[in-house]
Amino acid sequence: MPELPEVEALKDFLTENLVGHEIVRVLPVAISVLKTYDPPVTSVQGHEVTAVRRYGKFLDLETADGPHLVTHLARAGWLQWKDRLPSGMPRPGKGPLALRVALETGAGFDLTEAGTQKRLAVYVVRDPQEVPGVARLGPDPLADDFDEARFAALLKDERRQIKGALRDQSLIAGVGNAYSDEILHAAKMSPFKLAATLTPQETTRLYEALRTTLIEAVERSRGLAAGRLKAEKKSGLRVHGRTGEPCPVCGDTIREVSFSDSSLQYCPTCQTGGKPLADRRMSRLLK
Repeated sequence: MPELPEVEALKDFLTENLVGHEIVRVLPVAISVLKTYDPPVTSVQGHEVTAVRRYGKFLDLETADGPHLVTHLARAGWLQWKDRLPSGMPRPGKGPLALRVALETGAGFDLTEAGTQKRLAVYVVRDPQEVPGVARLGPDPLADDFDEARFAALLKDERRQIKGALRDQSLIAGVGNAYSDEILHAAKMSPFKLAATLTPQETTRLYEALRTTLIEAVERSRGLAAGRLKAEKKSGLRVHGRTGEPCPVCGDTIREVSFSDSSLQYCPTCQTGGKPLADRRMSRLLK
């Protein structure tokens, strides 16, 4: 799933390639991708893109005197930029193409989604706050006013495990499964630790890990073309998606805890005092 660093890089890329250009056509190929109908998706046609903004994991294309085209790429969605879009109308079908946006230059982008769980979402709205997911977002962890005191206040009464708290978009915007693993590894903290039990020292360590991990990921992605962002994300991850590999810090084997539709990765030596966490799904299978 694209998270804050990749969406931030996409925002920068699209700012460079979209702003100042006119959207001449929007072609929804998979109707399921459209989550609004008023204004219609065609209402952005004929308008110049004036800005590209990021809200958590949402991308917002602002048009001059027109509506906003807001996108959430969800777990398996992606944006593919093309300097020259194919001629002719795309055919609806079982392929990954969900929506195409064409500019007056002949360039544009496709929104695609792999797999069968169609969660890619496109909204056409007069104000981004009309999108429910945007309206309930918590503070952005890269904002100038997101200091340690604000972070500590968010976690003060959280009775959830810290992994779940970091992923809650209404608490902190933009962090998902992958970067929460990376942040907790950098902070040397168990994903199962209760957020409200953090000491002031642990809160400081987690805050610094949060900011450093995200800022470094953004810097690695900055300036890359859209097509290279996935590979850059994967290459920069130290524990997430690396089950069975050695920890780059201590050399211990990276372990995994599996859930119904996701998994987390961690280093026992760095994060849990050398003790493997119980993999609940595997435990049930062995009963």
